[in-house]
Amino acid sequence: MRANSVLMARAGLVAAAAAFVLGGCASSVTLEDGNKVPVEDRRAGSGAGAGASGAQSGVSTVNLNNKPAAGDNLARVVYFDFDSFVVRDDARTVIDVHAKRLSGNGAMKMTVEGHTDERGSREYNLALGQKRAEAVVKSLTLLGARANQLEPVSFGMERPAVQGSDEAAYAKNRRAELKDR
Repeated sequence: MRANSVLMARAGLVAAAAAFVLGGCASSVTLEDGNKVPVEDRRAGSGAGAGASGAQSGVSTVNLNNKPAAGDNLARVVYFDFDSFVVRDDARTVIDVHAKRLSGNGAMKMTVEGHTDERGSREYNLALGQKRAEAVVKSLTLLGARANQLEPVSFGMERPAVQGSDEAAYAKNRRAELKDR
C-alpha cells in the first residue's frame, strides 16, 4: 500500500514538472482557432455610423473579370489596428467588392497577404500576419467567395509598405493585401 502511495506521489510530481516546463514554452498567439476569426460589424448597434450609412443602398458596380480592367483602381488593402486581426468596419467596401468578384467568377483565385509593423518578434509577427490574412479570407467567404479561391499567407514584418518607425508608418504596414493570381 505504501509503495502505491509513493508511486502516485512521484507521478504527480512528474506531471506537475512537465506542466511547468511546457507552460514556459507556450506562446500567447494561437493559430488553432481558425474558425473563430472575429469580424467587426457595427450594423446591428445604434452607433454613430449606423445612421449615416442607412441612406446608402450599398449597391455598387463590380468588375467580374478575372483581372481588373486597365485604369480600374480597386482598393486591395485592408488595414488593422495595433496588435489586432479584427477586420475593421472601414474595410467593408474592399471586402464586399472582392467577394462579389470572386463569387461571380469561380475560376478566379486570390492570395491574401498578411503584414505587420516592425514591433514584436519575427515569430509573433508571422503569426499575427497569418491571422490577419485568415480574417480577411473568412470575411470574403462569409460574403460568397469559396475557400478554394483564396490562399492566406503571412509576410509578418518582412515586406513593409512604407519605411519608418513612427505611428504613420506603422499604420500603413499593419495590413492585408488582396492579390489576383
